[in-house]
Amino acid sequence: MAMATAAAVRHGRPVRVLVDMDGVLADFEAGLLRAFCRRFPGEPHVPLAERRGFFAREQYRALRPDLADKVASVYEAPGFFLDLEPIPGAVEAVQQMNALKDTEVFICTSPLLKFDHCVGEKYHWVEKHLGPQFVERIIMTRDKTVVLGDLLIDDKDTIQDYTLHARCLSPMSCPRPGGDSKLGAHLVHLLPQPAPGSAPHEETAALLG
Repeated sequence: MAMATAAAVRHGRPVRVLVDMDGVLADFEAGLLRAFCRRFPGEPHVPLAERRGFFAREQYRALRPDLADKVASVYEAPGFFLDLEPIPGAVEAVQQMNALKDTEVFICTSPLLKFDHCVGEKYHWVEKHLGPQFVERIIMTRDKTVVLGDLLIDDKDTIQDYTLHARCLSPMSCPRPGGDSKLGAHLVHLLPQPAPGSAPHEETAALLG
């Protein structure tokens, strides 16, 4: 975080931290598996321990082609995003970061292309779990490279043309030195949670320090 802090100081403004929602604050994977099994109880599914890749739809397509549309229908359904559980420790970490001196935290999340339900539900989720003050700090964009920030905390290892080539050994521990000219921020990559209800990792405290 020191490099990001120095960059912000040079520009005479607070350190701006952009925090993704799905897979970082909200437990998308556990919610998806739970909702898929409830809606399609007789269909094969991908256990959390076997989830690979960023897009669940593609892994389900590999399992059986027609399952791609079925799993998509789950996360496109009304109530899906609103009902996601917070990842343990994530909400508290955001509140702690936001309380740091000369630091401001924004929620930076990408809406689905079929946005009928997800956009409003993301706003309601933030209000419910982080409070109304963070509703004013929501940034929704399909391209996070257009957002000015010093740190981007995200579970996706590719942001547009930016790729984090080295696999992180633990969450919140892999900022890329010097940032990226395309992204404009240091990417801090979060690996997917191994299972729902996992305890928050100690590296959260290291990032806050």
